[in-house]
Amino acid sequence: MPLAGVDGGGGRKRNERPTARKPALDRWRRAVSTSGRVSTARSWGVGGGVSARVVALLTLAAFINFVDRGNLATAGPLIRDQFALSNAQLGLLLSAFFWSYTPAQLPAGWLAERLDARRVLACGLAVWGVATALTGLATGFMMLLVLRVMLGLGESVMYPASFKILAREALEGQRGRANGFLASGLFAGPAFGTLAGGLLMAWLGWRVVFFVFGCASLLWLWPWLRTPRAPTPQRSPGVQDGPSTLMILRRRELWGSCLGHFCEAYAFYLVLSWLPVFLVKARGFSVTEMAQIGAGVYALSAVTCILTGWVSDHWLAVGASSNRVRKSALLTGFAGIAVCMSACALAGPFGSVLAMAGCGACLGIVTTALYATAQTLAGPEAAARWFGVQNFFGNFAGISAPVITGIVVDRTGSFSFAFLIAAVLALVGMIAYGLIVHRIETVDWHTPGLGRLVPVLTRQE
Repeated sequence: MPLAGVDGGGGRKRNERPTARKPALDRWRRAVSTSGRVSTARSWGVGGGVSARVVALLTLAAFINFVDRGNLATAGPLIRDQFALSNAQLGLLLSAFFWSYTPAQLPAGWLAERLDARRVLACGLAVWGVATALTGLATGFMMLLVLRVMLGLGESVMYPASFKILAREALEGQRGRANGFLASGLFAGPAFGTLAGGLLMAWLGWRVVFFVFGCASLLWLWPWLRTPRAPTPQRSPGVQDGPSTLMILRRRELWGSCLGHFCEAYAFYLVLSWLPVFLVKARGFSVTEMAQIGAGVYALSAVTCILTGWVSDHWLAVGASSNRVRKSALLTGFAGIAVCMSACALAGPFGSVLAMAGCGACLGIVTTALYATAQTLAGPEAAARWFGVQNFFGNFAGISAPVITGIVVDRTGSFSFAFLIAAVLALVGMIAYGLIVHRIETVDWHTPGLGRLVPVLTRQE
C-alpha cells in the first residue's frame, strides 16, 4: 500500500501545495535542460542531441567558408599583375571582406534568432558561393571590390546561425566535440587553400579556381536542405523569443567574452595574414617550404580542435563542471599563445617553426573552448544574437591585426615587436575569461530583472 500523503508512483505528495516559486523553478529547470545536460551516450545522436550529419555538414561549411575567404590572398600576386593593381589597391581588396562581414554580424545574429537558422545559413552560403564563382569572371578592380563585399555579407551568417543550431540541438556533453569539429573546419580551410589552392592556381589559373570553388560550394546546399531536424521544444503562441538585445548587452559575461574573442582573433589573423611573409622574408624559407610549413601549422590547429573537444566532453562526463572545463582550456590556450608568440619574436628559423606550431596548437584549444563557452553562456534562446555581438567585436582584429603588423614591421624592420603585441593581448585574453567572466554557466533569461547564471548539470539525475 502506498504511504499516506504520497503518490502511489512514489513521485509527489498528494497534499503538496504549489508555492509561489513553482513557476520560476519550472522555468529554471527548463533553462537547464534546454541548455544541455551531459549525455552518457558515447556516440552522436544516442540519447538525444545533435546528429553526426549536422556536425559534419557544419564543419564542411566552416571549411568552405575559410577556403572561399582566403582565396584572394593566395591569388593576390596573379590578380595584381593581371589588373596592374598597386599594393594599396590589393590591400583594399583584402580588407573589403571585413567592411561587410564585421558589421553584418549584428543583423545576422538577429535573423538567425527570428527565422529558421538552418535556412538562414543556407541562404548565406548561396550568396557567398555565387560571389566566389563570379570573382572568376571579374573584369576589374571595382567588380572585385563589390564581390568581396558581397562575400562578406554572405559569410556573416555562418557562425551566428551555426551557434544557434548547436545551442538548440547539442547537449552540454556533446558541445566540446561539436565545436571541436566546427573549429577544425576553420583551420583546415586555410591549410587546404595555402597548399592546394596555390598549386591549382599555378596550374589552371586563378579564374578557373575561383569559378570551380564557388560552384563546388553550392553543392553543400543539397545534403543540408535534406538533413532531418533534431526534435526541439516548440514555442507556445505569444511566448517571447528569449531575451532582448539590451538584456544581452547588459551582461558582464558578454563583454568579457568579446574582449577574449578579440585577443584570440588578433593572434589568428596575424598568423593568417603574415605567416607566409614572415617565413620567407624574415626566416629565409623558400616559397615551397613556406607552403608546407603553413599548411602544417593549420593542420595541427585543426587536429588540436578535435582533441580538445573530445577531452572536454570526457571531463564533463566524469563529473567536472562546465565552468572548470571551459576555463581550463581557455586559460591554458591563451597562456600557450603568449609563450609561443614571444618565442617567435626571439627564436631563429628552426625555433620559429616550432613556436609557430605551438601557437597553432594553442589557437585550436582556445577556439574550441571559446565557441562552446558562448553557447553555454547564452543558451539556446540567445546564442545567435550573443555570438553576433561577440563576433562583431572579435572581428575588429581582422581589420586591425594585419594593418598594425604591417606598420610595426615597416617602422622597426622586424616582426619581433608585432609578435610581442599578440603575446600581450593573449595575456589580456586570460584576464577576460579568468576575471571578467566570473563563471561559465547558462544565463537564466526567464527570471525577470535578474538574468542570473544557472548551473549546467554534468551528471544525469
